[in-house]
Amino acid sequence: MSTTVIVLIVIAVIVVLAVGAYLARQRQAQQVEEKRVEAGEHRGLADTKAREAEQARLAAEEQAERARARQQEAEEHRREADEVDPDVDAAEDTADEKGRVV
Repeated sequence: MSTTVIVLIVIAVIVVLAVGAYLARQRQAQQVEEKRVEAGEHRGLADTKAREAEQARLAAEEQAERARARQQEAEEHRREADEVDPDVDAAEDTADEKGRVV
């Protein structure tokens, strides 16, 4: 085998290795970019879920406030009924909300 053939084989091997390394880097860069896109999608979904959870929390707080107002209204009606009812005695009128006599 002549020296020229050996040099050409070595050059061909170096070129093949260089092309392989270049393609491997390109593939790795593409995978990294795909992971970035996927992470962005997950972050977007997480932001959406967080907004939905916040809206649900606010709605629950509003509903709880309406329930408290209705409860307070019911208690006011109960007090008015006790004031009007002739069968309610004075000891019950002076009882606090926990049922203890004051």
